[in-house]
Amino acid sequence: MERLQRAAVLLALVEKLRNRGDWCGETHIQKTTYFLQELMNVPLGFDFILYKHGPFSFDLSDEITAMRADNLLKLQPQPYPYGPSILPGLGSERLKESFRKTISQYDGQLNYIAEKFGGKTVAELERLATAFYVTSEQVTPGNVDERSKRINELKPHISLDEAREAVLTVDWFIKEVKKSSY
Repeated sequence: MERLQRAAVLLALVEKLRNRGDWCGETHIQKTTYFLQELMNVPLGFDFILYKHGPFSFDLSDEITAMRADNLLKLQPQPYPYGPSILPGLGSERLKESFRKTISQYDGQLNYIAEKFGGKTVAELERLATAFYVTSEQVTPGNVDERSKRINELKPHISLDEAREAVLTVDWFIKEVKKSSY
């Protein structure tokens, strides 16, 4: 996908998340973009690694910064201890109009991600994204307990019960997406 097409899809994601009441900080964009690309197979082309709070893309972080420089995104400060929210910038409408067809092509996937992940806390997103990462990295996904233990090993602050719940939720998302026509 070309850079401006990708930027248009990211703008659409931000708007759909915000319409669902999402705070839309960078972590929210990181995790939902990860699911959009990896679960929904939207070819954004970002490389994700397992980092401090789950899957993270330095490329996506750079893209968000570039979009801010191009007035496609802007920051809205939030009270301490929260980081800023990310909003569409002055140039966002024009870009979205230019790539209406691209956005339309992925509208179902964007809606699914906004519906399932919009409004979740950073901690919830970290657990779910890490569970999906662990599940996706295995050639043959292990059973729920094995994956839960792996998440707890990677992220000791995530309890086994929280990891198990995240794995079960991710398994349900995978089954739901496989049945759909995205």
